[in-house]
Amino acid sequence: MTAIQVENLGKLYRLGEVGTGTISHDLNRWLARIRGKEDPFAKIGETNDRTAKGKSDYVWALKDMNFSVQQGEVLGIIGRNGAGKSTLLKLLSKVTLPTAGCIKVRGRIASLLEVGTGFHPEMTGRENIFQNGAILGMTKAEIRRKFDEIVDFAGVERYIDTPVKRYSSGMYVRLAFAVAAHLEPEILIVDEVLAVGDAEFQKKCLGKMKDVSVNEGRTVLFVSHNMAAVKQLCTTGMVLQHGTLAFEGSALEAVNFYQNSGDMNSYFEHHGPLEEAPGNQNIRILKFGVTPLKGEILTISSGLEFELEFYNQKENINLDVTFELRNNEEIAVFHHGTLLSENKNSDKGIYSVKAHLPPNLINAGVYYFKLMFGEDQRYVLFQTENTIQFEILNETIGSNSNVLPGIIRPNIQYEKSFKTIESILA
Repeated sequence: MTAIQVENLGKLYRLGEVGTGTISHDLNRWLARIRGKEDPFAKIGETNDRTAKGKSDYVWALKDMNFSVQQGEVLGIIGRNGAGKSTLLKLLSKVTLPTAGCIKVRGRIASLLEVGTGFHPEMTGRENIFQNGAILGMTKAEIRRKFDEIVDFAGVERYIDTPVKRYSSGMYVRLAFAVAAHLEPEILIVDEVLAVGDAEFQKKCLGKMKDVSVNEGRTVLFVSHNMAAVKQLCTTGMVLQHGTLAFEGSALEAVNFYQNSGDMNSYFEHHGPLEEAPGNQNIRILKFGVTPLKGEILTISSGLEFELEFYNQKENINLDVTFELRNNEEIAVFHHGTLLSENKNSDKGIYSVKAHLPPNLINAGVYYFKLMFGEDQRYVLFQTENTIQFEILNETIGSNSNVLPGIIRPNIQYEKSFKTIESILA
């Protein structure tokens, strides 16, 4: 039996505005809707590619989505930040309305889209449990029957009569998940709940979601950047790219497609006139890329090589270039450079620089390079903020994010020993 049917679904937004930004535009869209015609601004809407500069203010956060979810299925929805995952869940949860297409749902939906979704901050945990149950159409008797189980799962018994605005983010999400999972909806929608909880809570969440699907036959839609959790929990998966459905299949196939997709701009090469290459009157960047030292995918154990090629127009100086690697939280991993000429003998022409980082050094995550070209290691000739961006995968766990904390992930060899109490006392 089909629990969710999505046909030609699309969501159009205007950047920087609420609605369309003008009354006349809103009126035109309203008239088109009541006449059963296409949104007049849909034709000028562009694909949701956040890395490219657009020509239109209208962007399709989602476009031409077609898929179905069967009852009892656990669907993992994966994709980069900005791919449209949360927008899709908001449409399915009826938090916002679609611009195009339709959604057919069989059964009640409970959604956990962000910390404390549906909670009133001034109300206590107890009051919010009953309010959420009432929204789902449950009677007080039904909610009371589940109440103790919800509180026990969330681990907030001591604070159940405290306003939830005083809860920590961890307590908030514990209670919100417990309510969504225990109040017997036919469809459970969960977005990134594992990002907030601790390891113990994550394990409980995965166990509960598996239980409601396998033992109770309920449908679960799960968005996560933790590929290990997706493979463990989900039966099917789909990958979103730039607001469109890029792949649909088993959970394992979807994870493999996602991890092997070239969605990161890890290589740049200029084609065209030299004066149009990125740079200024001193420096023009011709090529810069990051590739694995071994294998075809950047992973913790693959190591990486980065190679730069640029045109220098500044003669008779001590020319240097500095590479600064940063993660997606703007933390500098290293800042290191090299002199390309040491006796004020730089030439006008093309310079190449190549270096590598050994395997088992950089942790999984998204990174980018900042490049700085200088004179005498003091004066900046030109610098870039984000020439390329790349991702290091954690192949041992199957996740594309920093499952373990830290910037480095060395392969540490431990020396271990053991002695009995008797041997020490002898």
